[in-house]
Amino acid sequence: MRLSTVILPIHRWSEGQKTWRRAEDLGFHAAYTYDHLSWRTFRDGPWFGALPTLTAAATATERIRLGTLVTSPNFRHPVTLAKELMSLDDISDGRITLGIGAGGSGFDATALGQEPWSPKERADRFGEFVALLDRLLTEEAVTEGGTYYAADEARNIPGCVQRPRLPFAVAATGPRGLKLAARYGQAWVTTGDPKLFDEGTPEQSVAALAAQIEKLGKACAETGREVTELDKVLLTGFTPDRSRPLESVDAFVDFAGRHRELGFTEIVIHWPIPDSDFAADQAVFERIATESLAQLG
Repeated sequence: MRLSTVILPIHRWSEGQKTWRRAEDLGFHAAYTYDHLSWRTFRDGPWFGALPTLTAAATATERIRLGTLVTSPNFRHPVTLAKELMSLDDISDGRITLGIGAGGSGFDATALGQEPWSPKERADRFGEFVALLDRLLTEEAVTEGGTYYAADEARNIPGCVQRPRLPFAVAATGPRGLKLAARYGQAWVTTGDPKLFDEGTPEQSVAALAAQIEKLGKACAETGREVTELDKVLLTGFTPDRSRPLESVDAFVDFAGRHRELGFTEIVIHWPIPDSDFAADQAVFERIATESLAQLG
């Protein structure tokens, strides 16, 4: 079991860099950030770009893995994104993971002036996006003409430090997304079943997550892969447990143990933000970071 954190890009770098360095000092496996133009209740406050933030974090740290949870096609194009990711992987000396998902219908979906895509179009675009991005990060020159995304002699030389490319952590729960995770992913990401967030129970959430992993296993089998080849990442804070696992070390150990039994290999917890949905006691959070994995055994 690995323990990682997600750091929202809400602070000017003069202050924010302290958090990324502290995450490394605490021994987190990875520190991620959200790749949005704005997000939920933070929309009217400071919010900085994910890739520049990760670039700065790469120069401020030495060991911790870094990445997005998650990048989506809502305002990204595979050709330009691939160039930036290749550069970021070089700057970090091979410490980047790309969390990638289909995106939703929130602020990012309309910020460029377009109408939100239908669920079908989002899924169609996501399939093209991931496939083309995979090629762009593994081949020196790519020409591709798709329905939504195209490339014309797009070059990414010298390629990623990580070979054959930096890892993809594919966020998905539906059948088409799970097939993409099985085919292209080095990891799979979930936040649980959103329908259970308001009125579900932790027990129902565990059952729903077990069902998702079972579906992932079937998708892997259809692709000719073993499901054990993929890391399974749970981004916390969106299940009926909400912030309760961060109330004490014992509470987190219990939470993590139940999800490790399901097959999860990495749990991601939000860096505390006062007066928000991610409020938590900083001292307890740091104890969880430094003590919980040893108690899990």
